[in-house]
Amino acid sequence: MNVAIVSDTHIPSRASEIPAPFRERIEAADHVVHAGDFDSEGALSNVRAMAARLTAVAGNTDPRIGLPAVATVELGGVTFVVTHGTGSRRGYEDRVAEIVRREVGADAVGIAGHTHELLDTVHGGVRLLNPGSATGASPADRATMLTADVSDGELSLTVHEH
Repeated sequence: MNVAIVSDTHIPSRASEIPAPFRERIEAADHVVHAGDFDSEGALSNVRAMAARLTAVAGNTDPRIGLPAVATVELGGVTFVVTHGTGSRRGYEDRVAEIVRREVGADAVGIAGHTHELLDTVHGGVRLLNPGSATGASPADRATMLTADVSDGELSLTVHEH
């Protein structure tokens, strides 16, 4: 199963659209995970239209677009806990890992955004992924996203930059 992992699109406040190569990866994915900060209902609708299946959460700029703060999805034998990671940069990894442990325990992968910085680390026994900003929205210095090949409980990750 191919999973596109994006976050922090910030359309229209900081960007006008997701770059074409990233849109192609989103459209080709079996499942899309968006870790929040769409920035508008229109941006959410556009991602929904591109995605075969979508798991998405609200970010701190998405308070009224009808998305949960946390979502859990099992894909290819891997459980993902998705949240935005809202709050200070200080304590970010602690905060996201705690949400994962609270939702399902340490046997899950946490996906969060908010910082606009790529991250693939293990923190407190929990693997944490942050795809950065799919549009390169400030403070990011470039547009980034992740794709994951997931099967039989194994996860292989690829970083994409634009």
